[in-house]
Amino acid sequence: MRKSLKALTVALTCLPLSFPAWGQDDLWKRLNLEMAELFQSGDYQAATEVAEQALEIAEKTFGKEHLNAATSLNNLATLYRVLGVYREAESFYKRSLSIKEKVLGQMDAKVATTLNNLAGLYRAQRRYTEAEPLYERALAIREKTLEPDNPDVGQSLNNLALLYKVQGRYAEAIALYKKALRVWEKSLGPYDPDVATLLENMSQLYSKLGNKEQAIRFEERARAIRGQH
Repeated sequence: MRKSLKALTVALTCLPLSFPAWGQDDLWKRLNLEMAELFQSGDYQAATEVAEQALEIAEKTFGKEHLNAATSLNNLATLYRVLGVYREAESFYKRSLSIKEKVLGQMDAKVATTLNNLAGLYRAQRRYTEAEPLYERALAIREKTLEPDNPDVGQSLNNLALLYKVQGRYAEAIALYKKALRVWEKSLGPYDPDVATLLENMSQLYSKLGNKEQAIRFEERARAIRGQH
């Protein structure tokens, strides 16, 4: 996430909240765009305030069990996570997940996204045993519903590998990193910065496993990619 110049907060609170549904839908979308811009700029507090407005509009206009409400809950949970407000983040991720499962079913890719986010929250808190089954479920959904070379499949492989890495399960992590590497090289291209990060992680793991030759090989590949950006 880039932290650059602060974006200005649009005074959306002054807009009336009694528009017809189509007007509220447009306002909700504009709030989400504003939130995304603030998030990208690193102004997380302002982004959170806008996200809270978006959630209020979504629940009042579309209903508390609508997918738009689930989207707003997920967005707000992510912002709380970045701000370190973990209890609220967990609650909102779970609410978002519950709505998506009811509306879309257990095996939808959007369900996998929230599972992945909730697992990431648990990993950040070192709640590894709770994170693992969520990462595994997200991966299973994505492998079943998406193309094999979809970047999201690579993301799930990478995330589970990261979890194994922090648990000291290096051999298992390497196996998943190799799969993620194949997916990302095909979908993102061999010179994508995310590929470089993955290669660096693999280099570190090979070093821990005592395989200096492989460690150097992957480090050199990562350095070559970094040199192009």
